[in-house]
Amino acid sequence: MTDNTEKTLEQITTKIWREEAEVDNPFAAAKSYCAGFDVYGDLLGKISLVEYLWLLFKLDPPNKAEARTFEGLAVALANPGPRDHSVRGAMNAGVGGSTRASALIAAISIGAGNLGGAREVFTAVQYWQQCGTDIESWIDIIDNPPREERADVWPEMEHTPGFDPNGASCPMPVKQLLDHLVEIEQNEPLLWLQSHRQTLEQHTGSPLAFSGVAAAAFFALGFEPEQAEILFLLLRLPGAAAHAIEQEKMGWSRYPFFGNGLTLTNDPGPVANND
Repeated sequence: MTDNTEKTLEQITTKIWREEAEVDNPFAAAKSYCAGFDVYGDLLGKISLVEYLWLLFKLDPPNKAEARTFEGLAVALANPGPRDHSVRGAMNAGVGGSTRASALIAAISIGAGNLGGAREVFTAVQYWQQCGTDIESWIDIIDNPPREERADVWPEMEHTPGFDPNGASCPMPVKQLLDHLVEIEQNEPLLWLQSHRQTLEQHTGSPLAFSGVAAAAFFALGFEPEQAEILFLLLRLPGAAAHAIEQEKMGWSRYPFFGNGLTLTNDPGPVANND
C-alpha cells in the first residue's frame, strides 16, 4: 500500500504544495509545505491570511508594501453590501431556505459576470497589460475595445471594464480606496490612475468603479488576469456569506427592497388602451 501511495504522489505535479506522510499512515501528512515553507512549522502564527493567499498564488512571500496593499484591497472588497447583486443572490438563497453552500454558489455565479463582476476585472487587467500608463493607448482601447475571446461563454462587454455604466459620479468609497492604496506605496499604475481618473471617466462616460480600482491594484501587484478574476470572487465572499446567514434568520418579512418600499417620482400615468 505504501508503494502505491508513493507512486500516486509522484504523479501529482504542483509547485504549490508538498507533503511528507506520517510514519504510521501514508494518507495523513506529517508536514505540509506551501511553496517550500512548512505551513504548520514556519508559517502558522507568523503570517496573516492575506500573506498566505499571496504565497499560494505567487509562490513567494510579499514585501511589506505589497502585503499592506493586498490587505487594503481585501478589506475594501470583503463586503460589497446588500445592494450588490452577488450579495443579493446569497441573501435570496438564505431567505428562501436553500443550503448555505447554495448561498455561496449564488454569490459566485452572479459575481462572476462582466458588470461589476470578476470577468470585468479579468478584462480590465488585460487592458492594463496592453495599455500600461499610456493615456493615448487607453483612449484608443476605450474607443476601439477588443472582441471577447470566449464569445461562446461571455457576451461582449457593453461598457469599458472598470467603470460603472449606471453611475452618476465616482463614489466616495472608490476614491477613498484608491487614495489609500496610493498612500501605502507610490505604485506607478495606481498613482497614474489617481491622476488620470477624471480624464478616463470623461472618455468612458462613466465613473470609476470598485472593479476598476481592483484591476489596477491586481496589475500593480503583478497578478495575472486569471489570478485577479478568481481572487476578486474569493475576496468578496465573506460579506455575501454574512448577509445570507443574517437574512436567513430574519426571514422573508424583513427582506429589504420590497416593491412597496419604492416611490415613483415621475409617474407617467395610466397607459392608454389602443385596442
